[in-house]
Amino acid sequence: MGLSASVEIPFTKDELALYRFKKLTIFTKNEIRVVYRKVQSLGTEEEPVTKDSQLSRETLYKLKELNVNPFKDRIVTVFSSKKDGTLSFEDFLDMMSVFNEKASKELKAEYAFRMYDFDDDGFIGSENIKEIINRLTGKEKLQETDIELLIENIFDESDVDDDSKISYPEFENIVVDCPEMITRFRFRL
Repeated sequence: MGLSASVEIPFTKDELALYRFKKLTIFTKNEIRVVYRKVQSLGTEEEPVTKDSQLSRETLYKLKELNVNPFKDRIVTVFSSKKDGTLSFEDFLDMMSVFNEKASKELKAEYAFRMYDFDDDGFIGSENIKEIINRLTGKEKLQETDIELLIENIFDESDVDDDSKISYPEFENIVVDCPEMITRFRFRL
């Protein structure tokens, strides 16, 4: 369902100001309206999306930015404020803010770390790295020995305290050494 520019955006000035005050977004009031139109485009005539809707994973996967992303499930999980993995408009706004090119690399790094921490234990261990590699290589699976060698090299370069896992501070060092990793975390409005 396409939206015309004349579609009424149901936000008061106070609500728009509150989004910025609560630091839910880096967007201007007009950009918040653009994000709202984007979220509305996920609805149908039978099931329109409003600012009060909870968006399911399946609905969110219709976004071109998520559709082919190998981490789409983790992105939705990390940004969901609900246990069922649905996103509210505020969650969606937060996601779009973090993936915006104006977001700080520190903010992007924080969310990237959470996405790569598949078991949510506060560290990126060898199983997490293996999962990252498998998702990034897709159908071009690496040999197990190559994966193990890659994991070993990552730990040699990044695991400062030699505990066979990467903590958030160690991950921040990776981002400093390889900033292009974080600059790829972006969606366009």
